Amino acid sequence: MDLDVTLLAPALADMPALAQAAEAAGFDTLWVGETKHNPFLPLALAAEHTQRLRLGTAVAIAFPRSPMVTAQVAWDLQRYAQGRFVLGLGTQVRAHIRRRFSTPWEAPVAKLRDYIQALRAIWQAWQQRTPLRYRGRFYTFTLMTDFFDPGPIAHPDIPIYLAGVNRGLVRLAGELAQGFHVHPFHSPRYLRQVFLPALDEGLRAAGRSRAQVRLASTVFVITGNRSARARLREEVRRQIAFYASTPSYRVVLEVHGWGAVGERLSRLAARQAWDEMPALITDEMLATFALEADEDALPQALVARYAGLLDQVALYLPFDPREAARWRAWREGLRRAVAAR
Repeated sequence: MDLDVTLLAPALADMPALAQAAEAAGFDTLWVGETKHNPFLPLALAAEHTQRLRLGTAVAIAFPRSPMVTAQVAWDLQRYAQGRFVLGLGTQVRAHIRRRFSTPWEAPVAKLRDYIQALRAIWQAWQQRTPLRYRGRFYTFTLMTDFFDPGPIAHPDIPIYLAGVNRGLVRLAGELAQGFHVHPFHSPRYLRQVFLPALDEGLRAAGRSRAQVRLASTVFVITGNRSARARLREEVRRQIAFYASTPSYRVVLEVHGWGAVGERLSRLAARQAWDEMPALITDEMLATFALEADEDALPQALVARYAGLLDQVALYLPFDPREAARWRAWREGLRRAVAAR
């Protein structure tokens, strides 16, 4: 089990030092999300200032970008990082695609399938110097001249990770992807009862094995001294309430019989009653969606909770380079815990 680190909105000026500190702390992969900033630009700086660390998007929003645009930036990053880049793609939800990005929302699973196949057709044309002839349901690419062709690279097989909650995207990952970013809003029961069966459907349809798809997630953790835990409980409770208010994520609640709570949260979110929402997340729900453990026992608790479910974990905690020793201890503890099983 790998220990990764996720940066949601790093400033470009901070990225060289953050990337070097992440590599020194022993993380396996550094992920950058797409929230307030572009997710690709920080990774170019991270590639320049690291040697070993894998670098990926968690995630880049696919549909506002043409596959050609995404193919080009991924190709450049893979070349510059010497094979360490991972392209994580997500669909986002309808309201954001239509109202924040002003782009069409249509058949997201089918469109993302087309998107992935278009990416690979473009990369193949560049690597093999063959004509580009891709015609799909949503995307068509039939023009590529030498002036615009970046040419072959040393590591052309760029891993694609998908992200989401519902079964259609999970099945698609089983068919086409090399990995999947499991949403932080999850539980082991959801993974066993909903996620893994859907993944297996996709794997069987494509004649693939579970070993061909790596599962990564940022997980809610509550640790530290008494005051730190009290603070983290309320921060996590608030974040869970926010995620649980999203209708497309309700399947996670429904696995536990809490679908009605999700409906109430959605109504509160529609009124922007954010401060009222955390009270609906009970201590039982908090214990279901977050892992609480002493700092020195955290690696063993992670392995006990996620062995056989996740291949890569990141902690839903801010990464402070000044606390590199703390993270190194967790990384070594995780290795020992995995070896001891």
